[in-house]
Amino acid sequence: MRRRSLFVVSVLAMVLALAGAASAAPGPTAPALTTPTRSHAAVTTATDACGYTAVKPKDKFRGIPTFNAAAAARPYVARLFTSQGVITFQALTTKAPCTTYSFRFLAQRAYYDLTHCHRLTTQRLYVLQCGDPTGTGSGGPGYQFADENLTGATYEAGTVAMANAGPGTNGSQFFFTWKDTTLRPNYTPFGKVIGGMDVLKKIAAAGEDDQNGDGDGYPTAFTQILHVQVSGG
Repeated sequence: MRRRSLFVVSVLAMVLALAGAASAAPGPTAPALTTPTRSHAAVTTATDACGYTAVKPKDKFRGIPTFNAAAAARPYVARLFTSQGVITFQALTTKAPCTTYSFRFLAQRAYYDLTHCHRLTTQRLYVLQCGDPTGTGSGGPGYQFADENLTGATYEAGTVAMANAGPGTNGSQFFFTWKDTTLRPNYTPFGKVIGGMDVLKKIAAAGEDDQNGDGDGYPTAFTQILHVQVSGG
């Protein structure tokens, strides 16, 4: 049975209670776009101001980026060549430099090549979630980093944003919104689709294999990322 990145509130609440921590879970109108991990044990020191911090799992490990502000500021366009067509987005390098720097770091090291999008939601959220090399919804690149660009964040159609497992746990998983959606500002927006909305809508129209009637499952139209091309920067 496939494991999906579904936010299980009761389990997290139990874990956080045992740890003596407190966390506010998203309300019923905005289920979380989470990336639960198998152990997610953090190293005590981050590598730089972005908080790129080593964690487990480290699937398809490509190293940990070291932030370079000058390089991060350079604009770029990312083209995702997928089995369903090409999706192109403009990276928001000035608004989310740590996130866009990380995405470029992974893309240029072929991290996303031959991975597939593992989650499609066709009710309420309207997202296609990708970026996990294990295809389970629980994989990660071996590091995590801080949130950014959340103040006033909105998620209209064509937004590219990070999925996470709570504050400051961004890794490699991200999502596209294929339709305007209402989410709490908990997910770093780092790109805007400038080509390929028809591809996203085609994938959405094919539906998902939802078993629970909530429109949240594996995309019926298998969507593999063949290659990510970064231009500019």
